[in-house]
Amino acid sequence: MERWYLATLLALILHQIDAAFWQEWALFGVPGGVQGFLVFNLIAVGALLHGYRQVVLAKPSARAYARLCGAVGAGTAMIHVGFAAAGRDEFLLPLSIATLAACLVAGAGLLVQSRRATARLQVEGLD
Repeated sequence: MERWYLATLLALILHQIDAAFWQEWALFGVPGGVQGFLVFNLIAVGALLHGYRQVVLAKPSARAYARLCGAVGAGTAMIHVGFAAAGRDEFLLPLSIATLAACLVAGAGLLVQSRRATARLQVEGLD
């Protein structure tokens, strides 16, 4: 689960770097513009980094953080697919698309891995 989490987290961080280029705060109408975008990222990236620590240390909250990170990764990609389908031209450069694809694949992989870990613990009677 740790590798999938790290892959998802890295893809999401790379996406946020790309999002700064595309001025994503305007796309989403984030209150405060770039300042609101930075506050959002402080909270979101901070929470996901804390979650990574929980996974690495095999804390009881690790699976919940893994599900959160996986959902954010896959959800990020799906939101941007929706924007593209609506005719928006942001995030259509090849590496932007690759980054979003990485968010989707890694996020989905993390969700699957988290489910497997939960099922394994239930079978072993540890959950």
